[in-house]
Amino acid sequence: MTWIAVAVGGAIGSVARHAVNHLVHGRWMATRFPIATMVVNLAGCFVIGLLAGLLASERITLRPYGREFVFVGLLAGFTTFSTFGLDTLLLSRAHEPGQAAMNAALQVVGGLVAVWIGYWLGTR
Repeated sequence: MTWIAVAVGGAIGSVARHAVNHLVHGRWMATRFPIATMVVNLAGCFVIGLLAGLLASERITLRPYGREFVFVGLLAGFTTFSTFGLDTLLLSRAHEPGQAAMNAALQVVGGLVAVWIGYWLGTR
């Protein structure tokens, strides 16, 4: 049953990530900077922090299958760390070292801050 929960969550998360990519790059931004990847990663970091905080403070409970569905499936399918790595490499190879560094810094620092804020809110 765990495998099904992870697979379904991953499928939903992947489709949601693809939708964000199309919304951001198709509607709002025409840029080489990977805004959609950053939006997805920061949102995923915030949500995982918030849920972890809510679980730690016992304000919500999730059964084991629910945890696997959300954390291992949905959020892992939604966030795009491998895409982040490729985007950063491609910016570097396109002789955009400043944008590559900005992308790495914003996503790593922003992701850690988003997890912290989400966790803090979840424990309040």
